[in-house]
Amino acid sequence: MAYFRQTIVGLILLLAIGIALTIPGGLSQDQALTFGIVLITLSLWATGLVPGYVASTFFFAALLLGDLAAPEVVFSGFTSTAMWLIVTGFVIGAAITHSGLGARLGELARPHLSRSYPMLIGGLMVLGMALGFVMPSSMGRAAVLVPVGMALADVLGFARGSAGRTGTAVVIAFGTNMPSFAILPSNIPNVILSGMAERLLGVQFGYAEYLLLHYPVLGLVKSAVIVALVLFFFPARIEENGQRAMEANPASGKRQLALMGILLITLALWASDQFHGLNPAWVGLAVSLVLMTPKSGFVPPLVFKSSVDFGTLLFVSGALALGVVVNASGLGAIIAREVTGLLPLQQGQDFVNFMSLSLLSSMTSIFTTMPGVPAILTPLANDLSQVTGFSQQAVLMTQVIGFSTVIFPYQIGPLIVAMGLAGESTRPLLRMTLALTLATVILLIPLDYAWWKVLGLI
Repeated sequence: MAYFRQTIVGLILLLAIGIALTIPGGLSQDQALTFGIVLITLSLWATGLVPGYVASTFFFAALLLGDLAAPEVVFSGFTSTAMWLIVTGFVIGAAITHSGLGARLGELARPHLSRSYPMLIGGLMVLGMALGFVMPSSMGRAAVLVPVGMALADVLGFARGSAGRTGTAVVIAFGTNMPSFAILPSNIPNVILSGMAERLLGVQFGYAEYLLLHYPVLGLVKSAVIVALVLFFFPARIEENGQRAMEANPASGKRQLALMGILLITLALWASDQFHGLNPAWVGLAVSLVLMTPKSGFVPPLVFKSSVDFGTLLFVSGALALGVVVNASGLGAIIAREVTGLLPLQQGQDFVNFMSLSLLSSMTSIFTTMPGVPAILTPLANDLSQVTGFSQQAVLMTQVIGFSTVIFPYQIGPLIVAMGLAGESTRPLLRMTLALTLATVILLIPLDYAWWKVLGLI
């Protein structure tokens, strides 16, 4: 493990040096200092040398003390709707756990998912995929499924820190997030890309065409790869004698029923946001208020204090703000332009162009995190279309392949939040993201290329 960690640190440093050498010397002093702070922060996040919230605090302090960005830019993560969805996730998760509803649902799911460990991991992935079609928020999906999955892990006898319990948490983290990149309204980067493409280029994406283009590979095949990787990295067995029955608590039955009703109403409001226009974050805020009301008993003050992880909130706020800082400083456009100039783009070389554009989006997200990718690359779509001979739509859609390819866990906040909700370390995520990136380059991107050829998009 120590060797693995040293290797990752070395790769990060080499990547930072290599990218720094490609950046032109015409940067202003403020841009150069900001770029240095960004590189240090990314290295700390990616390697885990210090806790994520410490790296975020360094990021905030360095920018503010150096007068390199305005406070409203530095702390923009705290004002993001994503932040309130995270808070909602912690509150809903606390309510499900405290009321015993998670354990009850876990007990109901046990006959179907406990026949074998592969069936458990595969079943949780399918549940995460299904929630992607009815809930527009990765945070919300994790808030609902994590308590159920971890209660099921408890029932099956997986102790805290065991491979089985970690694998359960990891597959829920990935299952509630990754497949939904292929569903248009179900992830923040998808929505940003759709809005910017329409506003800047007049290109509109339909729900069905987006789903047909991306879900077969990024939804179905990628989910199967994730299940295989979880089984490989976190092997375990379900022992019949290790299972235990849920302790009955008749007094909590009415409260569990009431909570189930609240959750169903919440799901309905989240799933129908296109009709009523209410932001999922504000729906979550209202639900949190109901659950935290002292007399309701769903989330008493002591439970709230022990359930909301401020360290996770601080870390995610830094990750959300990083993309805003990079864009506001002008570094985003410079990085994208310089990296684009290094790519072997040329008309007639469709596969090379396809691979290059997909990797461009993925590499850009290292500096901007996933939601920042469309903001930087969408304005370049016309130029990239002329260079490659691809249509504007094809160029734009390669962004989806890229920003769904996660190299380091910090790039996607919901992964970190889901592990926090599960009470598990985030360190195992790095093995998964690196292995999944390798599988994407070797298998998924070529499959996507073949599928797009079949559909006639390229």
